[in-house]
Amino acid sequence: MKEERALNRFKKPALVVGALGLAFGLWSFQDDLFQISKNLDVFASVYKEVNLNYVDDINSAKLVKTGVDAMLDGLDPYTEFVPESEVEDYKLHYVSTQYGGIGASIFLRDNKVFISDIFEGFAAQKADIRQGDQLMKINDIDLSGKTNDQVSALLKGSKGAAVKLLLKRDNEAPVAKSLIRDEIKQPNVVYYGMVAGNMGYIKLNKFLENSAEEVTTALAALKKNNPNGIILDLRSNGGGILQEAVKIVNLFVQKDVLVVSQKGKVKEKNFSYNTVATPMEPTLPLVVLVNGRSASASEITAGALQDLDRAIVIGQRSYGKGLVQQTFNLPYNSLVKITVAKYYIPSGRCVQELDYAHRKDDGSVIKVADSSIHEFKTRNGRSVYDGSGIYPDIAVKQERFANITSTLISKLFVFDYATKYRNSHPQAIDPKVFKFTDADYADFTKYLEGKNYTYTPVSEKMLNSLKAEATKEKQFSQIQAEFDALKAKMAANKQSDLQMHKDEIKQVLENEISSRYAYEKGRYEANFKYDRELAEAVKTMQNKTQLASILKGEGSFKVIGKPVLAMAGKKDDKDDND
Repeated sequence: MKEERALNRFKKPALVVGALGLAFGLWSFQDDLFQISKNLDVFASVYKEVNLNYVDDINSAKLVKTGVDAMLDGLDPYTEFVPESEVEDYKLHYVSTQYGGIGASIFLRDNKVFISDIFEGFAAQKADIRQGDQLMKINDIDLSGKTNDQVSALLKGSKGAAVKLLLKRDNEAPVAKSLIRDEIKQPNVVYYGMVAGNMGYIKLNKFLENSAEEVTTALAALKKNNPNGIILDLRSNGGGILQEAVKIVNLFVQKDVLVVSQKGKVKEKNFSYNTVATPMEPTLPLVVLVNGRSASASEITAGALQDLDRAIVIGQRSYGKGLVQQTFNLPYNSLVKITVAKYYIPSGRCVQELDYAHRKDDGSVIKVADSSIHEFKTRNGRSVYDGSGIYPDIAVKQERFANITSTLISKLFVFDYATKYRNSHPQAIDPKVFKFTDADYADFTKYLEGKNYTYTPVSEKMLNSLKAEATKEKQFSQIQAEFDALKAKMAANKQSDLQMHKDEIKQVLENEISSRYAYEKGRYEANFKYDRELAEAVKTMQNKTQLASILKGEGSFKVIGKPVLAMAGKKDDKDDND
C-alpha cells in the first residue's frame, strides 16, 4: 500500500500536467479558429461595404481575385489561385499540353497577327502555312485590333471541326484556306537523335504527363545505334510533375533506390519516392545538361543522378526551386495551388535557394545565407551542398549575345529575313550542315539598309550619365571636346558591329532559317555545331579516365559547389542570363 501511495504521488502531478497541456492545446486551437473566423468576417464586411458604397461600379470577381492574389503573394510565387475562367490554361501549363487547334503559334505586331511557329505534322504545316504569314481573318472574323488571347481562342476548338483562315504572304494576294482542327499535343521530348561521338541526345522540355514514357521511347530508339553515351538535356526545363522525374531517374538507376522525399507541415503529405522497376540503361555513360532556368523536377532528376554518382552534370548552376505544390479543388470549379512541402534528394539536401518564410521588412525575399548552407555527401563521398540549386560537376560559362545581335533579334529583323530567305529559296536544306555564306551575309546587311536597328550599349549609357552629372555640376564645358571625341568613336564602333559580330549573327540566322524548313527539329540540329555544353558533354564521355575521376570524386572533383564557389558561379550565371 505504501508503494502504491508513493506511486500515486507521482501520477497525480503527471495527470495535472497532462490536463494542462490538453487545455492549452484546446485553447490554442480555439484561438486559431477565432482568429480565422474574425479575419474572414472582416474580409467579408470590407467587401460588402465597398460593393455597396464605392463611387463606381466594381467587378466583384476581379475584386475578390485581387484580394486573394495579394494574400497568396505574401507566401511564395508558386502558391496561386486559379479561377474557373483560367482552369484550362492552367492545365495546359502544368498538366498536359493537349488541345484542339491547327498546330501554329502567333504573335502580334503593329495590330496585325503573324504566324511565329509551325508544329510539324499538324494541319497548318499540311496546308503549307508558314512562319511569317499574316493571319487576317478566322472564320470571316477580322483580326484587326484583336489581342493574342482572342486570336488563340478563335484558332482553338474541338478536334475534327473546320476552321477557315485568310492569310497573306509577302506581297501576294490574300489566300483563303480551310483546315480541320487536329488534337494538338506538344511533346515533352522535343528532340532526340545521335550527335557527335556516337552519343545519344534527348531534349526534354518539360515534365508533364507521359514525359517518362516519351524519354523511354527516345532511349529505346537511341539504343538501337549502340551509343557510347547518353546526353539528357534539361536546360531551360522549368519542371512539372515530380513522379515523372522519379520514373526518368529509374531508367538509369537500379530498383529500390531513394530518388526524392517531400516533407511539410502536414505529416500525411510526407512521401518518399523510390525507383520501382529494373532500369533500362544502368551503366551507359550519362551526362545531364542544366542551366539557370532548369528548375524543380529538372533539379530532382539532375540532383538525384548526381547524388547517386550515376551522371555527370554539365552547364550552369540550376534555378534552386526545392518546393512541392499540390492542387486543391475549390467551389465553382476554381482551384488553388499550394506549396505543401520541400523536397530532398538522395544525399539529404534541399536545393531551395530563396527563403520565402523570412523576408526583409520591405517584403523582398532573401537567399538562404551561406552560414545556413550544409554539406552533404553523394554515394561515393563527394561533397555537395543544399540551399543553392544543383551545381554542375563541370561548369561551362554561358555566353550572351552582343548588343547588335540581341537588337536584330528583338526588332524581328532576323525573323523577317528568314521568312524572305525561305520564300526565295524553295529547295530543302539539311540544318545539320547548312551554312549561311558570306554572300548570304552580304545580302542580309543590304537588307538592313535604311532600317532602324540602333541600340544604346552600356558604355554609351555610362557616357550619357557622365554628361548629365557634369552638366549638373557645371563642368561639362571643360570635358566636352573629349566627350564628343569618345562619342564619335563609339558611333564608329557601332557601325562596324555588323562585321565585328558577323559569326554570331550568322549563327542566329542559320538557326532561324533552319526552322523555316525543318521546324523545331531544325533549330536544334542547326545549333548542335555551336553548342558549347553539348561539345563538353561529348568530350567528357569520350575521356573515360576523366569520367571515372569525376564520379569517384578524385582531386578537384571531390567538392561540388562549395558555398563561396557556388555564390561566385551563380553571379556569373545571372550576369550571363541578363
